[in-house]
Amino acid sequence: MRPLFHPTLVNGRCGDPALYVETLFESRCLLFDLGDIASLSPRKVQRIDRIFISHAHIDHFVGFDHLLRLLVGREKCVHIHGPPGLARRVYHKLQGYQWDLAEGYRYDLVFVVNELETPQSIVTTRFRLKAGFAAEALGSSATIDGVLCEEPTFRVSAAVLTHHAACLGFALQEAAHINIWKTRLSERGLPVGAWLRSLKRAIIEGRADDHLIQLDETAAAGRFARLGSLRDLATITAGQKVAYVTDVADIPSNRAAIIALARKADLLFIEAAFAARDAELARQRGHLTTAAAGEIAREAGVRRVEPFHFSPRYAGEERQLLDEVMTTFRQTH
Repeated sequence: MRPLFHPTLVNGRCGDPALYVETLFESRCLLFDLGDIASLSPRKVQRIDRIFISHAHIDHFVGFDHLLRLLVGREKCVHIHGPPGLARRVYHKLQGYQWDLAEGYRYDLVFVVNELETPQSIVTTRFRLKAGFAAEALGSSATIDGVLCEEPTFRVSAAVLTHHAACLGFALQEAAHINIWKTRLSERGLPVGAWLRSLKRAIIEGRADDHLIQLDETAAAGRFARLGSLRDLATITAGQKVAYVTDVADIPSNRAAIIALARKADLLFIEAAFAARDAELARQRGHLTTAAAGEIAREAGVRRVEPFHFSPRYAGEERQLLDEVMTTFRQTH
């Protein structure tokens, strides 16, 4: 199974948190947290259309100015999702600059900030370059169980956790994974090509059997087939799941919420800020230890764990910290 999501820690396990997620066959990308993103190419930054912010500590949000600089002058809409107070912080970031020439720009840049006020309520504020990035309140909308966005191919949900204040953890879930039988394509004389994307999307979106799929999209007079006659070319399996958790205190309520959020994830990115020997310091700072990260990943039943956000105090000890997480993760009761 080819995974839909291809996540990369922009700054490795020790730098500012920022998880860049490329989506197979699509030009768009997702970003979880907005630490320093200077190492990303402008092309990669310009592909980002949704950003999920855990909280607004500087190492999770300092990359906003770099993002802004690369997007001004382009026709672009970026949705930013995060905890209460995020829209106010975005507003102050934007108003730190003069926009007296904004009306002369050919293209408009729009930020739509969605704050998870409660697990059942989202408050939305819009900021448009051509309006000088004035705050436009778009009101609140209902959601269920912290679902921040739901699209035909994926959804992202959040859990409200505790750091020093509210902090969000995220789960990215593929709607379904569609595998195509190449042997059946060959048996019917059907080509491998871009049309298979249309077939997969039609299945995921629940289109009716009489929905038409164009088989040769580059031809002037295309051939079409009914979706119902093509369904046996595909096998539907459970979609890929990626969870992301950082900057959380090791308390029972956080553990329970993280385990529920990351349950059976294919991949869990989880902070392991402190070594197991420094558990008391981790408690004081509101972070997880390597042992706690491994235990949580094990209890959640994830397939693979990727620890990150190691404290700078452990420079040169990355291998030891990683080993501590993996040893705990692989333990059996």
